[in-house]
Amino acid sequence: MSSALSRLLVVSEQYPNLRANQAFSDLRVQLEGTENRITVARNRYIKAVTDYNVLVRQVPTNLTALVFGYAVKPSFTVENEAAITSPPSVSFDKPSPAAPPAAPASR
Repeated sequence: MSSALSRLLVVSEQYPNLRANQAFSDLRVQLEGTENRITVARNRYIKAVTDYNVLVRQVPTNLTALVFGYAVKPSFTVENEAAITSPPSVSFDKPSPAAPPAAPASR
């Protein structure tokens, strides 16, 4: 279970009336589906790059790759994994009232 989904479940326990809310349930299902699609796409990309790199290095395709200038591609990496694994903050409190728009300054 991803960290965003687990964070959402923790928040839902703090607000019991959200559990019965169909919109909240739909949001949870959509978040879970989105996370699954991202994981599948990332894994497909990593496999495609790995297959490409193997092909570029194998004989005799490495000769063709050398002639056409195909080089080994870097695999998928994340520079700051801690930043993307930390869950976003979720608050179901009412937002503070917005200040009225300021009148335009006259010249």
